[in-house]
Amino acid sequence: MIKDRPAAPLLEVRDVHVAYGKAEAVHGATLEVRAGEFVVLLGRNGAGKSTLLHAISGLLPMRSGTIRFNGRDLAAATPRDIVRAGIVQVLEGHRVFHSLSIEDNLLLGTYAANPRGDRSKLARVYDMFPELAARRHEMASRLSGGQQQILAVGQGVVGDPKLLILDEPSGGLAPMVIDRILDVASHLRRSGVAILLVEQLVEKALRHADYGYLMETGRIAAGGFVDELREGDLLQRVYLGGHA
Repeated sequence: MIKDRPAAPLLEVRDVHVAYGKAEAVHGATLEVRAGEFVVLLGRNGAGKSTLLHAISGLLPMRSGTIRFNGRDLAAATPRDIVRAGIVQVLEGHRVFHSLSIEDNLLLGTYAANPRGDRSKLARVYDMFPELAARRHEMASRLSGGQQQILAVGQGVVGDPKLLILDEPSGGLAPMVIDRILDVASHLRRSGVAILLVEQLVEKALRHADYGYLMETGRIAAGGFVDELREGDLLQRVYLGGHA
């Protein structure tokens, strides 16, 4: 575990507000992720977690606030600019291109940096997930839900992110698959990649994370090292309502 957070944040989210039309879903959220840090964002369904992730990735516009990555203000950045800067998000729901092969799905993850694709980046993913290597020429539609989620994570890894964002990777998957994905995320963190994870399986998430934030009704209710979050009663309040 990281005992002290490094001084300079890689990702800085400051007082961010995000709305769908007139309905504001995120109300002044502030969080930070440091290089080589595993951060988990926890909260009940509908708390605004995925909305905040989409704002970080440029998939939703901010109403106000600032997002900086590696010292750069992302206010005017497109999603492609953000990927090129080093932020890669794996969306919820094992979203892959079913009509493409496994290998072509992975090559898509390299296109932001190289419009022609870069096969040299695939070896790392095949080492992590040898079952993808064995079936690289098969259509993604033939994979199980768990295998499709592994492929989606592979698409994120092949983009060489400085920050990998994982949005609910456990959705509908077997425990063994979930553990593998979180183990890979931990391995990436040890190699210097920052991880920002949204996950409903709280204990599994806290087991891997260094630092965590609790989100409640569109606001960041608290942040702290994982042992601090476990010791307080706020975690139980956020999920169960009321006080422990």
